[in-house]
Amino acid sequence: MAESENAKPQDKAAAKSKAVPNKDTAATKPKAASTTAPIAKASPSKGKTDDIKSKVKSDMNDFKTKATDSARAAAEKGKDRATEAVSSISKLIRDSAASIDDNVGKQYGDYARSAAETVDGFASKMDAKDVDVLVSEARDFVRKSPAVAIGAAAAIGFVLARLVRSGRDDA
Repeated sequence: MAESENAKPQDKAAAKSKAVPNKDTAATKPKAASTTAPIAKASPSKGKTDDIKSKVKSDMNDFKTKATDSARAAAEKGKDRATEAVSSISKLIRDSAASIDDNVGKQYGDYARSAAETVDGFASKMDAKDVDVLVSEARDFVRKSPAVAIGAAAAIGFVLARLVRSGRDDA
């Protein structure tokens, strides 16, 4: 008995569970750690991985095609809107030429008409070109003279902001 009294509490619990097996203690008894080596997961066969890879590549190509088509359609729509806006600016300048003649002088009215023709010519050229050509030309221009491109973007932004602001003030 001395040995059982000196036994550790863990050993007593283990001895008790061995002596009286019942379903409550069996369910709550901790399981021993497995000493076997972990089982490696089965990898799919070579044919299945090739099928999966080709399916993923096909799906990615489909997605790329759809994205490209969507971007091209948006660019075409943007080009059409920009062409209309530039044509509207040309018309606005041309309509203003008569009042410039009256207020400042005929010479300045002629400058306005010349500017309107230049802007109208730009709109016609832009309308005639494909989006890919326009993007390519814009990239080349920015690479050759980035300072001019930034200045032009700032000037265009300023003009557009003034037009928007003047349209809001009229309302």
